[in-house]
Amino acid sequence: MSAIEIRGLQKSYRIYQKKEGLWASMTGLFQREYRDVDAVRGIDLTVEQGEFVAFLGPNGAGKTTTLKLLSGVISPTGGEARVLGHVPWERENAYRRRFALVMGQKNQLWWDLPAQESFRLHQKIYHIDPAEFDRTRDELVDLLDVRKQLGQPVRELSLGERMKMELTAALLHSPDVLFLDEPTIGLDVIAQHNIQKFLQHYQQERKITILLTSHYMKDVIALCKRVVIIAHGDIVYDGSLAGIVDRFGGHKVLTLQFADDQMPSDLARYGEVLEITEPKAKLRVDRGSIAKVLSSVLANHTIEDVSVEDPPLEEMIAEMFELSAEKEERSREL
Repeated sequence: MSAIEIRGLQKSYRIYQKKEGLWASMTGLFQREYRDVDAVRGIDLTVEQGEFVAFLGPNGAGKTTTLKLLSGVISPTGGEARVLGHVPWERENAYRRRFALVMGQKNQLWWDLPAQESFRLHQKIYHIDPAEFDRTRDELVDLLDVRKQLGQPVRELSLGERMKMELTAALLHSPDVLFLDEPTIGLDVIAQHNIQKFLQHYQQERKITILLTSHYMKDVIALCKRVVIIAHGDIVYDGSLAGIVDRFGGHKVLTLQFADDQMPSDLARYGEVLEITEPKAKLRVDRGSIAKVLSSVLANHTIEDVSVEDPPLEEMIAEMFELSAEKEERSREL
C-alpha cells in the first residue's frame, strides 16, 4: 500500500471582495461580492512508503493547502485522499498518531516555556510510554545538538534552535509520515545545512515518508530524488531532478578563464554573455552548440580554465512556472 494516495483532490475558497471607500464599505454590509479561488484543482499524486519527495511551486500555487488537506487541518471541496489508509479530514486519533506536520512559519511550542515542557505535553497528548519518550527525546536532541538549550524559554532561542526544537517535538511520537512546510525558511546557511543533515540521516535510518515544500533548492538537491511541481493548483511535473534538466535545461553555462590580457572583445559571438569579471567570463550557450563553441574558443584563444555546467535549478523551475503561467493565461482567454 502506498503511503499517500490522492485522486482528483480539490480545494476552493470563496473570498469577499471589499471595495475601497467609506460608501463601498457601507454597501458591503448589505450586498457583498465574492469570487471563488481554486487553491488545488483536481490533483493526482501517489507517494510510496519511505520516499522523500519535494513538493515545489511558486507562492499561492497550492503547496501549503495540499499539506493542510493531507494533515486534516482543512477539508477538501472535492476528490479523495488517503494517507496510510486513513482519510485525513476524518481526523481519526489513529491517524493523528501516525503523522506530523512542521510549518516553518508557525510554532507548536509554548513561547514562554522551555521546550522540554512542551515535549512533556506532547508525551501526554500522544500517550507515549515514559521510557520510550526519554529514549526518543534523548536521541533527537543529541542528533540536533540542542541538549543545552532544553531549559531555555523558546522565545530566547535562535531561529535555527527553535526549528530544531520544532522538529524534535514533531518526531517524539515516531510518526510514519512527516509533512514539512518550509522548514529552513529564514535560517542561515549553517543552520540550513544542519537541518538538512539531520533530515537526511533520520529519513535513511527510519525509512519514514516525507513530503517537503521549500523555496531553497539546496534543500531539494540535498534531500530529494523525486520532485513534484505544482502551479495554479495543478501538478505540472512529477519526476527526478535529472528529468528537469533534460526537459528544461536547453542551455549550458560556460565559464572561461582567459590568460592575462587575452580576453576577446567579441564574446557575444559564442553565446549570451552573463557575466564578465576579467579574466573570467560566463556565457549562456545552447546545449546542442556547446561542443562547437568550445572547439572554436580553444582554437582561437588561450584558455587557462574552463567549466561547463547546467543552469541553476532555480532558473529551470522558474522557466517551468513561466510556461505554466502562459498556459493558464491562454486558457483564460479561450
